[in-house]
Amino acid sequence: MALQCGIVGLPNVGKSTLFNALTNAHADVSNYPFCTIDPNVGVVHVPDTRLSQIFELIKTDKIIPTTLGFIDIAGLVKDAHKGEGLGNQFLSHIREVDALLHIVRCFKDDNIAHSSGSIDPVRDIDIVSTELILADLQTIEKVIARIARLAKTGDKHALEEHKCADKILHHLEENKPAYTLPTSKEEDKTVKQFNLLTSKRVLYVANVSEEQLASDDDIVTSLKTYLATQNAMPVKMCTKIEAELLELSPEEQCQYREELGLSSSGLDIIIKESYDLLHLISFFTHNEKELRSWTILNGTKAPQAAGKIHTDFERGFIRAEVTRFEDFISCGGEQNAKAKGLGRIEGKEYCVTDGDIILFRFNR
Repeated sequence: MALQCGIVGLPNVGKSTLFNALTNAHADVSNYPFCTIDPNVGVVHVPDTRLSQIFELIKTDKIIPTTLGFIDIAGLVKDAHKGEGLGNQFLSHIREVDALLHIVRCFKDDNIAHSSGSIDPVRDIDIVSTELILADLQTIEKVIARIARLAKTGDKHALEEHKCADKILHHLEENKPAYTLPTSKEEDKTVKQFNLLTSKRVLYVANVSEEQLASDDDIVTSLKTYLATQNAMPVKMCTKIEAELLELSPEEQCQYREELGLSSSGLDIIIKESYDLLHLISFFTHNEKELRSWTILNGTKAPQAAGKIHTDFERGFIRAEVTRFEDFISCGGEQNAKAKGLGRIEGKEYCVTDGDIILFRFNR
């Protein structure tokens, strides 16, 4: 299943336009609140130039890139945690994704209404963040009430779970998202079970005008200053331009981007930043039929990486035959790399690194 990124924000900030720009799915982007009720879903191939470089040396029948899913979720309003607007639907859809693309409006346009009446990205972020925290407070209070009875009996697991939940409760009460709470590896497992909205990492996208794309104004500067206090930095993007680029040929797109001083597409930027945010890497496998890339969490050990392909690979894991991408290319392929002593045999404790080309051996 593809990694899922949910596109969130207030109504009329450009969520569906961003979704269209990323997926070319032509979702409805009409100018009225709650235009998106049921979430639009799109899956895109993750661009990786290394695939074509490997393919030139091995010539398999086909190339299968890894994928990334985008979900355009209905706009949120104040008091969504109480069910206002489409609050309940909004929050339930967020629970299903792996990360959030929080788009905030920085551009001015009198023809596009703003749900709060003015352009203030910092205020808009606070509205969304507060609603997610309030919803999580409701969730964690229910968790504490549920496990309190077991904890009173002296159940060791319940006591640890209750302690962790109480820790999260106090953190949320300080208006801080759950993902900013320092936790141990054991606590991480417990927090994951709570399925909190604010446990999901957030990538902020500043939806700007063409003029703001070229140079920051007071609005964009205030947003960057605010997010810097949270150790975050927004991706600046003009979704209107990204959508317009879709109507051009690839050659015209490159020319237009050069004129605007844009080195990459919006999709490329979002994918790179999402991978960095979530600490994701890619590895590659190949046979005579296909060359394929896979996405895993950085630090994943070889058996678990094998399990990404098939559970049997993890269950019966014997070893991983690994060639670094750079060695594969410089040597002209896997066999030449092995002949020069650059192929490695790795066991169960090996942590896969970005760009590894791997053949897994396993018991059937």
